[in-house]
Amino acid sequence: MALPAQAEEGKITVQESEVYGKYIADGDGKPLYLFVPDTQGTADKKAEATCYDDCAAAWPPFIGESAGAGDGADAELIGTVERKDGTAQLTYNGWPLYTFVKDKTGEEPKGWDVHSFGGEWYLVTAEGGKVHEHDHGDEAHEEHHDH
Repeated sequence: MALPAQAEEGKITVQESEVYGKYIADGDGKPLYLFVPDTQGTADKKAEATCYDDCAAAWPPFIGESAGAGDGADAELIGTVERKDGTAQLTYNGWPLYTFVKDKTGEEPKGWDVHSFGGEWYLVTAEGGKVHEHDHGDEAHEEHHDH
């Protein structure tokens, strides 16, 4: 039986929220997160996932050998990391990816900037970084256009 976070759609997509702006999601539109305590894979460092057991029950790892890039996602940023049990977890810009059990497709993401299991959780931008609250950008944009 497939895990709930299995990459069944085989795709990483980009969704948009009024609160958070654009972020990556699975093929069903469910938000994907990075966990700050994980090790981001870079040219010099191997990615490492640190969310297991109770953590992985609340934040299921996004499992899959590969995934395509939907509109707005960058196929070159998609990769995998091997988990302790030997399964492949999808990564984006080197960050191991997770879903959140409280998220429902079509609703605002509930896991952004949540502190749990010893670290912070963030939505991931299409460029592979942390999503910051969208309205901060709007404030800066409004200041930029002051008369």
